[in-house]
Amino acid sequence: MRSLQSVAMLSGLAALVVSPLFVGVDAASAQPAPRYDRSYVGAGISGGVLSGGRGNDGTSFGGNVQGRFAIPNTPVSARGSVLFTGKNSAIIPTLTYDVRLNDKSNLYAGAGYSFVQNGGVTSPIGNQDAAVLTAGVESQVAKGIVVYSDAKYGINAFRGSDAGALSLQAGVGLEF
Repeated sequence: MRSLQSVAMLSGLAALVVSPLFVGVDAASAQPAPRYDRSYVGAGISGGVLSGGRGNDGTSFGGNVQGRFAIPNTPVSARGSVLFTGKNSAIIPTLTYDVRLNDKSNLYAGAGYSFVQNGGVTSPIGNQDAAVLTAGVESQVAKGIVVYSDAKYGINAFRGSDAGALSLQAGVGLEF
């Protein structure tokens, strides 16, 4: 059952990433469209929605601090996240590929690695270090203000289990 959940999650993430490539493509356009390429740091909520099926690895609710550094003249960004609860936290450096929705919004997908502070204690992204896939959206809503939301999937993120962890985040950031 868990492997079916993992396959469904990865399929959903892949569809989210690939679908913008087929929507609104204008091959006749000589100039590349402007894209959202600002860097920011923000904070918000985070929730781990899958458990590893054992004792100390249930779902969790907490917060996040996330940042994006847009690499100039490329569709690639370096991102960092800290997901936390009152009992544990995880630091997740990530590289993403950003797909333009309009000049103020991007979809993004990428991969990184979670470093869990207290192994064996539940964080929003599992209870052990793990590879992480991420997909999300970000949008500038006012001058200097961005909102973001993403899903992070930790592969084999629970001790003593092959279960994956799914964490959902949302927040508000300040551009720099």
